[in-house]
Amino acid sequence: MFAIIEAAGWPIWPLLFASVIAVALIIERSITLRRAKIVPPGLLEKIVAEYRQKGVTGDMVNRVAAHSPLGRVLAAGLRSVKSPREVMKESIEEAGRAVVHDMERFLTTLGTIASISPLMGLFGTIVGMIEIFGSQGPSGGSPQQLAHGISIALYNTGFGLMIAIPSMIFWRHFRALVNAFVIDMEQQAVKLVEVVHGERRN
Repeated sequence: MFAIIEAAGWPIWPLLFASVIAVALIIERSITLRRAKIVPPGLLEKIVAEYRQKGVTGDMVNRVAAHSPLGRVLAAGLRSVKSPREVMKESIEEAGRAVVHDMERFLTTLGTIASISPLMGLFGTIVGMIEIFGSQGPSGGSPQQLAHGISIALYNTGFGLMIAIPSMIFWRHFRALVNAFVIDMEQQAVKLVEVVHGERRN
């Protein structure tokens, strides 16, 4: 591995740094953006059952808000349970925007890495080409310098693509996952509003 890094030259170091960040972000988001953690099954049903039995209490709201991101959205609605329907919906939407912002955390960085990695690889290619042309002199070129320039060009291009492709795949996957969670939260929040305002029985 060290021999490859040495052959790729100094332009490989920014790519290595970007690859470490990309792997760390992919692992972190994979752990964080799990359905059971973001939109736990059965939470709305438990809230509705407790609401019908005891009404809304401060302890209930705090417990729901600390439960999960979906709980934060539903807790915002429960805090406005005595307000008109429109006020309750606005409270839920405001909490929802904050939750979406948290779910999209680091995705911009991952998308940026996916976009700039091929450009960083291209920069390495240009450096390699400069090495190749620099090795050519009036008396001919040095085979070692020529080989080194080719190594820099090819390794950096290949490594840039190796970083960009999985980063782009995971970035798109996480974006789709967040969108799916948002739709699910919206549907459950609407059900809660309808139950509270007597428009829905279950």
